[in-house]
Amino acid sequence: MIWHGVEHEISIDDVVAGDILIVREGGSVPVDGTVTEGYSSVDESAITGESLPVEKNPGDRVTGGTVSKSGYFKMEARAVGENTTLAKIIRLVDEATSSKAPIAKLADKTSGIFVPVVIAIAVGAAIIWLLLGYGFEFALTVGISVLVISCPCALGLATPTAIMVGTGKGASNGILIKSAEALETLHHVDIVVLDKTGTVTEGKPSVTDIIPNNLSETELLTLAASLEKMSGHPLSIPIVERAEASGIAPREITEYRLIPGQGITGGLDGEQISGGNNKLMTECGIDVSAFNNTEERLADEGKTVLYFARGSELIGMMAVADTVKPTSGEAVAELTRMGLDVVMLTGDNSRTAEAIRKQVGLKRVVAEVLPEDKEREIRRLQGEGKKVVMVGDGINDAPALARADVGMAIGAGTDIAIESADIVLMKSDLRDVVTSIRLSKAVMRNIRQNLFWAFIYNIIGIPVAAGVFYAAFGWLLNPMIAAAAMSFSSVSVVTNALRLRFFKPKI
Repeated sequence: MIWHGVEHEISIDDVVAGDILIVREGGSVPVDGTVTEGYSSVDESAITGESLPVEKNPGDRVTGGTVSKSGYFKMEARAVGENTTLAKIIRLVDEATSSKAPIAKLADKTSGIFVPVVIAIAVGAAIIWLLLGYGFEFALTVGISVLVISCPCALGLATPTAIMVGTGKGASNGILIKSAEALETLHHVDIVVLDKTGTVTEGKPSVTDIIPNNLSETELLTLAASLEKMSGHPLSIPIVERAEASGIAPREITEYRLIPGQGITGGLDGEQISGGNNKLMTECGIDVSAFNNTEERLADEGKTVLYFARGSELIGMMAVADTVKPTSGEAVAELTRMGLDVVMLTGDNSRTAEAIRKQVGLKRVVAEVLPEDKEREIRRLQGEGKKVVMVGDGINDAPALARADVGMAIGAGTDIAIESADIVLMKSDLRDVVTSIRLSKAVMRNIRQNLFWAFIYNIIGIPVAAGVFYAAFGWLLNPMIAAAAMSFSSVSVVTNALRLRFFKPKI
């Protein structure tokens, strides 16, 4: 911070509203505030989800937890401690997590009724046979047979065995399921809500289009990479990486100059090379009208356009964007075929969000939402009686992940997102959302089958053990046979649960 004109390094806990703070290139914004001097490109993806950096000039607001990717600025602290946006996100996560109701287990409810009823049947049967004049040994044998045949071992194994095998199968497919409740809830979800950056898209910008003008694509990429290598701007990195991947060695640039909010210039072979946005080209007196339609088309596709010039000649343009993951469209199509509604929530701008929506085939997208807005949208959907899955990867997704009936975090995401989620998709592939839901349905179907087999033995065996058919047919169950039948029911339940090992993803 600056105190009486002198820089001092202090703990973030000592910052108070009104302090003037300095943020350098690569540094994190410590608290919420307003830029008072300087310029920077700030990576706000952790808070808003917007993949491309946002330019900050005097008067613009900055948020604690974001990162300055290039530039230097002074800021006035506005919100500190528990009043910062990041602190509010953490508080939302805590509230959402603590309000999630536990799911009652069918087996637990059944056991609570089943055990007292069986004991009553065993005691009642023994008393009835005594009253009918049969000996104590006969009555005791009947009572013991009823208790043995109805021992709820299979009932107790029906649910946990299937869940254990199911979670193990999920882990072998890169799906880490943190709780049985999540696995149980997942089989009857109605709607899947997706974050954009890092979930539907790759999460980092890359060069998508290279459009040269009166020179080759290789020459344009060489000049662009030579200039951009001098910059630490996030949009420069994908251009340099594209050149390196093409085997192009950048050349030496002289007289490098950064023009905040516009771009960069430098000298090469006695000529000025310029790279930046439309404003920079206008400042340099370069006519870009021939590319206006192309720029409009690329912008509609959610791409950021950079122009490049040599001297007074426009030599081409490049488009940079956070590209859609190759498997995202396939995953969305499959979720839709399964009868689920799929919605995308993003802090990115509406134009980019709409472009991504068209690419992956989504029916609905909500753009320019803050973390609390995402959490509020989840609550609204739940208020309509829907079971909601939320898939995300960033700090900004954490409140929504915690609020959702089932939160799924992308494995490459932030620690707070992974901590807030119920399921972690280690391969960062949206197709695993489909696999998770299908695995949940398979597990729940298996549990119902297990419960059926657990009960069918009792429904048939208890009347026989109680001697209901003794008078008419002379049927009576020996305790040893009852024990064998009870054991066989447990074996059948476990064997059925082990069939889940043969589950295979269908996408």
